[in-house]
Amino acid sequence: MGPSARPFKGSKIPILGLVLLTCVFYFKFHWPENTIYRPPEPRQASKHMDSLSLSPSLPKGLNNLSHLLYWPPTPGHGEDLLASTSAQSSTYQLRGPAQHNYTLGGSLKAILVARDHRGHPKTHGGDLFRAQLLGPDLKAGVPGEVQDLENGTYLLSFPLLWAGRARVLVRLIHSSEAVGVLRRIWTQVGATVDFRGYFRGPSGTEETVVCNVDPWSTGAQGSVCQYKDKESGELWFCAQPPTLPCDSLVGHSSGSYLKVTTQQDEALLAGKVTDKVLPQGIAPILIRPAVSGNSSLSLAALSQKRLCGPGLPASTPSGFYHLDVWHPLACSSRSFPSADSILSCLAGRVVHMMGDSTLRQWWEYLRDTVPSLKPVDLHVPYQAGPLMAVDTSRGTVLHWRAHGRPLRSLRTPVASLHSVAQELGGLAGGPHTVVVLGLGAHFTTFPPAVFAQRLAGIQAAVSTLLAREPRTLVVVKLANTGYKSVYGSDWLTLQINRLLRAAFTDLPVAFVDAWDMTSSLELPDEIHPRRLIVRNEVDMLLSFICPH
Repeated sequence: MGPSARPFKGSKIPILGLVLLTCVFYFKFHWPENTIYRPPEPRQASKHMDSLSLSPSLPKGLNNLSHLLYWPPTPGHGEDLLASTSAQSSTYQLRGPAQHNYTLGGSLKAILVARDHRGHPKTHGGDLFRAQLLGPDLKAGVPGEVQDLENGTYLLSFPLLWAGRARVLVRLIHSSEAVGVLRRIWTQVGATVDFRGYFRGPSGTEETVVCNVDPWSTGAQGSVCQYKDKESGELWFCAQPPTLPCDSLVGHSSGSYLKVTTQQDEALLAGKVTDKVLPQGIAPILIRPAVSGNSSLSLAALSQKRLCGPGLPASTPSGFYHLDVWHPLACSSRSFPSADSILSCLAGRVVHMMGDSTLRQWWEYLRDTVPSLKPVDLHVPYQAGPLMAVDTSRGTVLHWRAHGRPLRSLRTPVASLHSVAQELGGLAGGPHTVVVLGLGAHFTTFPPAVFAQRLAGIQAAVSTLLAREPRTLVVVKLANTGYKSVYGSDWLTLQINRLLRAAFTDLPVAFVDAWDMTSSLELPDEIHPRRLIVRNEVDMLLSFICPH
């Protein structure tokens, strides 16, 4: 990156050649050390609003955010809290008459009517509901499809994928009015968090300033330092230190939450109205096993699918759990229950993981599950990596590296924060090279155009890598469920996943749908999922590496 100091005079500073919207999401890295990171108190965010047009250099699929990120509008401004959608008064029931039992491979459909806190039916859509079909006795679960009819009603659809008992669970994650708050902040505010840049002079003198993705959000009253990534063209800004030059930047860390909500906004996003279960509307059902010849099948059509690999068509849902094992619907996955089965798959392979701490969980799972994978001391001051583990007898190497800024972390050397595009540009690729990308969570605190620009650089780098060595396997991990506040909303994560899907649609890459995998079971939504889910995510990765 090449630093330069220049005066900041309003809109004359170029900002990525993109138009800024605003996303809201707080993401804290999970560190195994005993250090407890306590974020600073909120401060006021700057506001600047532009249109949705984007640079023509963005890849196909990302050049029209208005269309890609469409969500039904919410009329009004949410002043009347009692007029917002209520989980307690909203109802759902079967679309048709109830049956004594249902057939494996069929579907269950229901109609949901959204109502406000006074019990009045809503006349517009935009609520974020999540529906699940659960089989607790069989440790089974599948996410239901929720179709917004945009008139206050929603069509719920559940595929019947296992034989046995099942029940429906529906939750209101955010009312349409709360989504309206998130969208307003998204479109009218720039960054909703900031960062700290640490500068050091030759004598050891240090100065700390505010940094961010755009110059406005640094709060600089005078000059700003601008840093440009040579691979992607992305820009990063820090307020000019009082005495030190821009090229003396040595450290990076999280900064402050920015004040982005009013008291009324906070009431719409409060825990007492967010992520609430609707009263039971459908009695538990019994799904009958399908009969094929003399054998009774307990799972739907699992033996008829293709091997897992890049370029599979997306399905809704992408899979389901049965006996705590994830079964994708697009391909036949495999289980890797032992250290030896994992090592047999990874033998002779170099795996490069680039992303956030939910992807780092995969690296940690493999390290902890396979004793012969030994961590290597890279002699790098440790906060955001990089990390490496090797098994010399099998020729296996596992890398993990955090994606570059923006990155919410404790203080980390700037030299350790390589961009993903930069790392991809340095890979030769080949049949023994696996690239895993985990992107999204750290970008929802910014306008979607910022993430679109990041994806443009990564998409170009992946395309170049696959062109020079098509046998390279590239796997993209979608973002998972987690927080429910203005600093971490599942609604924002859904938009991020839309961008991820769109960016790589035309490339032969594989997807691990962490969103569906974390929203199928009756488990608490956690930004760092439990080991059960991580194990299934890693088994999906290994199924792409070793489909036979």
